[in-house]
Amino acid sequence: MISVICPVYNESAYIKKVLDFYTTALPADKELILIDGNSTDDTCVIIKQYMQKRDDIRLLDNPKRIVPYALNKAIEAAKGDIIIRLDAHTDYAPDYFEKILETFAKTDADIVGGPMRIAKGNTVQNAIGYATCTAFGVGNSSFHFPDYEGYTDSVYLGAWKKSIFKTTGLFDVAFKRNQDDEFHYRAKSMGFKIYQHPDIKLHYHPRKTFALLFKQYYQYGLYKPLVLQKNKSALSVRHLIPAMFVCYLLTIPVSLAFGFYIGLLPLLFYLLGDVFFTSKANNPISELLAIMLVYPILHISYGLGFIKGFIRKPDK
Repeated sequence: MISVICPVYNESAYIKKVLDFYTTALPADKELILIDGNSTDDTCVIIKQYMQKRDDIRLLDNPKRIVPYALNKAIEAAKGDIIIRLDAHTDYAPDYFEKILETFAKTDADIVGGPMRIAKGNTVQNAIGYATCTAFGVGNSSFHFPDYEGYTDSVYLGAWKKSIFKTTGLFDVAFKRNQDDEFHYRAKSMGFKIYQHPDIKLHYHPRKTFALLFKQYYQYGLYKPLVLQKNKSALSVRHLIPAMFVCYLLTIPVSLAFGFYIGLLPLLFYLLGDVFFTSKANNPISELLAIMLVYPILHISYGLGFIKGFIRKPDK
């Protein structure tokens, strides 16, 4: 038996698609636990309509309205040997659950997942989708690379053997963001294995505007120092580069004030990198311009968040 868990909040535009996927997907022996963070739209109304037809769907309350609280509540209530996390803003292949179970059966992994493929959307979403699947955008983060197969540090969403939580403990509620990173790094440090398989197919819907993207990656950066503080072995150069880039940008006015124009060379190289990786995209011109903006938004927002999170621990 598998337990499928999904935190939700004001997901009336997406929740029906998640429920339809769950009800038609194999295996038959499964349960769905949805954890609602006090939605103010029709999310719970839609869920209860499905609950009237099926007794394998449950709805729990998450008054804290924070994802790790929701995950912990669902894990404690889960009856299955395998726990699979869903996200309402993601589309799943019909065989998603089956491929997860196959990957568990074929490997000695304790946690498995698929790469974060990007769903088609508006111009900004398509630009984000391209930029976050390049090394210039996200470094060597393997779950952004759709063809990667093998052991890794973390996976998008993920599926876990329930038994590992007896050793690892549950998700750390101090993390409003990056709770999956922290948990997966913690699990790996305890000897548990994480495996990514490209046959596990899902498509994520990115943020629809540049402003929402900036906020999202700022929060990722804000909580990353806390992740690294708890799991020092997870530290990688790619975590530090955006913060170093922001610090460099702050020095440019001083360099120019003293006539130190050579200090602009790193910025020139960055802009050339932006143009180079953008030019490799086979996207419409409008999306190419958006991609050129996405790269600095990713790096500056994450870097600013990282610096603030390094100076001051984020509030719970």
